[in-house]
Amino acid sequence: MPEIILKYQAEIWQSIGETFVMVGISIFAALLVGLPIGTLLYLCRKGQMLENRALYSSLNIFVNIVRSFPFLLLVVFLIPFTRFIVGTAIGTMAATVPLSIMAIAYYSRLVEQALLEVPRGIIESAVSMGASVPEIIFKFLFVEARSSLLLGLTTSTISFISYSTVMGIVGGGGVGDFAIRYGYQRFETELMIYMIIIMIFFVQTIQYTGTTIAKKLDKR
Repeated sequence: MPEIILKYQAEIWQSIGETFVMVGISIFAALLVGLPIGTLLYLCRKGQMLENRALYSSLNIFVNIVRSFPFLLLVVFLIPFTRFIVGTAIGTMAATVPLSIMAIAYYSRLVEQALLEVPRGIIESAVSMGASVPEIIFKFLFVEARSSLLLGLTTSTISFISYSTVMGIVGGGGVGDFAIRYGYQRFETELMIYMIIIMIFFVQTIQYTGTTIAKKLDKR
């Protein structure tokens, strides 16, 4: 193991842990809130089972506005809200607030797109059999779209890792913050390169795992 890695071993593990916290909470928010919002976007579209123009427009506007924000500006814009939620605008937990909001908007759109790929005939067959809306969602929509939903979550997770590196600018910690403070600002170029390699390893591992599982889930 390179000497410089041994020198900063404790700080590196801490930064990796902070990144896992930020990304983990973001993924949880994406599943807990983004998945239902994406499902509603699909169900409330024109011509769908729960067609509702007002609700669809409201959710669509929210998703579009959040996704249109440059992430760093979103972080700054949400500082008062972040301080209200967690009591501070600095630190790893504070960083999870804007990350989670971005994750919700990002994944909800991917969920909508995944559900739109489900053949309409499957839904019509479910309706003709007398299936309720919850049954159609959980037994037909999610089952048919499970591979695409997982690929969307994989793509989102990789994006969250990228966004988490920005949080170092506002004291969020993580691998990106460590690379800037210890690698760039202290002119430890070798250390910065090693941190980039670690990030690449994480991204490749997540991509490979998500793609492999999605292929096994895809029964088409």
